[in-house]
Amino acid sequence: MSLAQASPKQTWLHLAGEMLTPLPEGALWWADRRVLVVSDLHLEKGSNFAAAGQMLPPYDTGATLSRVEALCAGLKPDTVISLGDSFHDRRSGSRLPLPYAERIRALTGAQDWVWVEGNHDPDPPAHLGGRAAKLLRLGPLVFRHEPTGEVGEIAGHLHPVARVSGRGRSVRRRCFASDGARLVMPAMGAFAGGLNVLHEAFRLVFPEGCMAFAIGEARVYGVPQKSLLPDGGAGSGGRWKL
Repeated sequence: MSLAQASPKQTWLHLAGEMLTPLPEGALWWADRRVLVVSDLHLEKGSNFAAAGQMLPPYDTGATLSRVEALCAGLKPDTVISLGDSFHDRRSGSRLPLPYAERIRALTGAQDWVWVEGNHDPDPPAHLGGRAAKLLRLGPLVFRHEPTGEVGEIAGHLHPVARVSGRGRSVRRRCFASDGARLVMPAMGAFAGGLNVLHEAFRLVFPEGCMAFAIGEARVYGVPQKSLLPDGGAGSGGRWKL
């Protein structure tokens, strides 16, 4: 079964009878319901690392919010679903600089904003607006943080990336992973890492394998399973790693 259709500028993904648009910003657009889905924003990851003595530049939250703001301004969704790990830890809300907190409140006040519970942030900061949910069901689709393999599921948590070769070299890109029945979202956070879609963790979600939708500079590219490479190298059978 074909999972995607592509034009020179756009890729569409079919899931449980619904047509969805994976976006190069790492978000998913469900046009029929005017729903925008983002995942694993990991806001304030930089400040978390800084508190532990690893001095990352403190700009990750601003960069991630800018992408979300641009998407909301352009698409004007009725609903935004943030699929868990929106905040890097339980204290992220208290570390947020006031300008960032105001930007989040502007987003949550402009549309129906749902914070899906994640393993990093089971209790999203109440003062930032929006509503919390362990999972959300809309029509044939179910939105949760950790994938279970349920048909119609859209999840995050695994931070999928695809490694492919071409023109004598390989590239590693964040990606959407889907088998046409379920989908795992890429992490959108500026400092979020990634796990190769050939890692054994994805086999529990996609027993028959999956197709990757790799994020390019301006569009998303469908990559069939046979073209995917493990991080250890083509045919190496080496260990996969983040």
